[in-house]
Amino acid sequence: MDVRKLVYVSLFATVIGVLGLFPPIPLGFSPVPITLQTLGVMLAGSVLGARFGPKYASYSLILFLLLVATGLPLLSGGRGGLGVFVTPSVGFLIGWVAGAFIIGYISYKMKETSLFKLMVANLVGGMLVIYLFGIPFQAFVMEISIGQAALLNLIYLPGDFTKVMIASLLAIKLQKRVPLLKEVKA
Repeated sequence: MDVRKLVYVSLFATVIGVLGLFPPIPLGFSPVPITLQTLGVMLAGSVLGARFGPKYASYSLILFLLLVATGLPLLSGGRGGLGVFVTPSVGFLIGWVAGAFIIGYISYKMKETSLFKLMVANLVGGMLVIYLFGIPFQAFVMEISIGQAALLNLIYLPGDFTKVMIASLLAIKLQKRVPLLKEVKA
């Protein structure tokens, strides 16, 4: 990995950490809080993945989760350490890696970037893929059925749709404004 790619991987891991400074919104009926960090996952995929390839989007999430595992309180609410990987949120954290990869893959394969295409990429990777990982793990940890866990997660959909729109708009702007991101795909 060249220095430029390493810097961008680190930068997006940092962005996700900074988004963790915003306090989580706890829901009384679900142990998984609403956070802004999924926005960072979508940005990593739709900006970093679009220019350098999907694996670099995933690398930024792997780096972030490794930092969390070491105990750094980077998750929303100041959470960190190995303990977060045995909570109902664990599937969503794992889903972040896969989601960023899928968003990055779709974005990287686009011949021409458009707001609509980025919204589809963020919807598929930033919501569908993350929920595909998150809901089964949440059901397992909470000892409830997958159907019950899916119902619990319906409350997150409006916020996640909003994050899809914001991430897509920001990605379009960043791809046009950041000089190093304008270069030809590697």
